[in-house]
Amino acid sequence: MKDDETLRGVSRRDFIKTCVTVTAMMGLPFEMVTKVVEAAEAADNRPSVIWLHFQECTGCSESLLRSSHPTIASLILDKISLDYHETLMVGSGAQAEQSLHDSMRANRGKYLLVVEGAIPTKDLGIYCKVSGKTALESLNKAAEGAVAIIPIGTCASYGGIQSVNPNPTGAVGVRDIIKDKPIINIPGCPPSPYNFLSTVMYYLTFNKLPDLDSLGRPKFAYGRRIHEHCERRPHFDAGRFAQAYGDEGHSQGFCLYKLGCKGPATYANCSVQRFNDVGVWPVGVGHPCIGCTEPDILFKMAIADKLQIHEPTPFDSYAPVNLKEKGKGPDPLTTGVLGLAAGAALGAGAMLAKKLPRDGGVKGDDDHEKTE
Repeated sequence: MKDDETLRGVSRRDFIKTCVTVTAMMGLPFEMVTKVVEAAEAADNRPSVIWLHFQECTGCSESLLRSSHPTIASLILDKISLDYHETLMVGSGAQAEQSLHDSMRANRGKYLLVVEGAIPTKDLGIYCKVSGKTALESLNKAAEGAVAIIPIGTCASYGGIQSVNPNPTGAVGVRDIIKDKPIINIPGCPPSPYNFLSTVMYYLTFNKLPDLDSLGRPKFAYGRRIHEHCERRPHFDAGRFAQAYGDEGHSQGFCLYKLGCKGPATYANCSVQRFNDVGVWPVGVGHPCIGCTEPDILFKMAIADKLQIHEPTPFDSYAPVNLKEKGKGPDPLTTGVLGLAAGAALGAGAMLAKKLPRDGGVKGDDDHEKTE
């Protein structure tokens, strides 16, 4: 095993770290790490992957190339069998096409089909062709033998920038064309490469697809809003907002909601997983979230447009952060008295709640349907 690792440049420590990270991302208990490791180590268990490119910028592939746990070499050689990828494969022309057809035939009913980019449908799809075939023809043919399809990136998931009005090529996402195959959307512009890897590893480990939300996204990666785990959230709750790029609030790391941050309505794990293994993500470096994992935000709202959300400012009981600067609002004594009154009211409510009967009258959370 050691010689193998040396040749491939992957240490046992990095391998285990990858498996632990993937297990955590999938929301599995720690004891499942062993099962994930076994699935990843099984050389004959590597899923065949066919990766098609259509209307896109190749940014999704570029983000995958920059992942380091695992590296792209480890991913291709150890985790999956990447049989066709126009950007990464050595072959070209007839040789590349032969590789595609050979893989589709040999692995029929077993391969994972990854699609990057939107699919034009107008005028019979003539606006995107590879090897004399339209993207529409290539997708339909490749989908026939796929066990599941993974549209990677917002373009393949929802249509992306190509589908913006007036959408001259009739661009759409995979889900608008293929209706008879399981589809797992990994949206983002670009998406986190680890969301893709975790989806593949989940399939490897359990031989089934992860739980999906209403938009076909894995819940382990897109189950919560970015806003819930953002490092700027305490500033939002306290009413501290950057008013303009480069102002004092912006330089101090205040909330970017007033600059158009779409985090309160965007479901993704960017604020937790980050990018490039160095803790980087847009909000962390001072740019508002643009909602790139959502079909109705990216490319349909200007970056500076503010979302209409509930309670965009803190409760009235908070003193405004610019109280001293503008001389508005209650004085500190009044604020203190109001705080004491609010605290007393909350305490009285808690004591009353303890005295209420527990078996009737008021339904608890478990009696209601859970909603997001």
